[in-house]
Amino acid sequence: MSSGAETQKNILKSMSPERKVQLALDLNFSARRLKVAFLKSTHPDWTDRQIQDKVREIFLYART
Repeated sequence: MSSGAETQKNILKSMSPERKVQLALDLNFSARRLKVAFLKSTHPDWTDRQIQDKVREIFLYART
């Protein structure tokens, strides 16, 4: 394993379960915000409701 991967592994091992869950939630929130921004830029005619519905569908079915 590379030293970077080993360092990352050690950091994750030292985290509490609560911190790992919070990190996962933060990453999910960030991914959703990025998807919203992408959809708004590619579909400027869509309403906010359409955007949110599409993001929900994408994450529900793990589509890109």
